[in-house]
Amino acid sequence: PVTIQVLGICSILAVTVQLRPSFVMALSVLVVMAFSNVVISLIRNTIPQRIRIIVQLTVIATMVILVDQILKAYMYDVSRQLSVFVGLIITNCIIMGRLEAFAMTNKPWPSFLDGIGNAAAYAAVLLGVAFFRELLGSGELFGVKVVPQFLYDIGYVNNGFMILPPMALITLGIFIWVQRHRNPDLVDAS
Repeated sequence: PVTIQVLGICSILAVTVQLRPSFVMALSVLVVMAFSNVVISLIRNTIPQRIRIIVQLTVIATMVILVDQILKAYMYDVSRQLSVFVGLIITNCIIMGRLEAFAMTNKPWPSFLDGIGNAAAYAAVLLGVAFFRELLGSGELFGVKVVPQFLYDIGYVNNGFMILPPMALITLGIFIWVQRHRNPDLVDAS
């Protein structure tokens, strides 16, 4: 959904400076999406059509609050680094889209797998962007120096522009271009 429908890009633009918070965000979205899909799938036949979006948002918000509290309890430093961005999972279009398009019409197990699959695709893009931004921006991966010192000695310099927010958008744009270049069927004919 991120590279095809360009959904859910807010967190990609916000948290991809380093891999660690990106990984935690990806895992958080995976948990929220998978379990929101299951809950909505379980109660889908009892939700009145007029208030289905309110119910879906309530389920997502509940899952996000649970994930946020777990992060605060067990990974406080990452929780502070992600701060408001975890709360923004509530408004992630991918989650709402999957609830509406899949969980509302399918049983719990397929809905769970749909949530896992879509969250994994989201995580792949999130971590891919974070990988290049952290590597080229600071010479690290997961906070560990990976660019050898001899490269710095012969003149290599980290690209400070990579850690600025515009590079998240540019990197994501490159991902989308590569995917659409490799698969022309994804290009909209309009």
